[in-house]
Amino acid sequence: MTKAEKAHKAALARVGCTVCRRVFGITDTPAVFHHLRSGGWGKGGYQTLIPLCPEHHVGKTGVHGMGTKAFERHYGFTQLDLLNDAIRLMREAR
Repeated sequence: MTKAEKAHKAALARVGCTVCRRVFGITDTPAVFHHLRSGGWGKGGYQTLIPLCPEHHVGKTGVHGMGTKAFERHYGFTQLDLLNDAIRLMREAR
């Protein structure tokens, strides 16, 4: 893991779960990293990681628990929206 990747992941972890922020206004939920999927099963690089709490990652109400399409229909926002949130929040925290 490069120095840039370590720094990026540390900043993402400080953002917390982007779903909890959007839905509940909770800003300090511990997060794991979800790889943005855009067509196919391949994972993107570390720049496309999205911080999600375990429930919103793999739980019943999570992207892997519900499936990508159902997750986005249920919440009304996309994984790309969440990635953009995370990037904005990291920049604001600098």
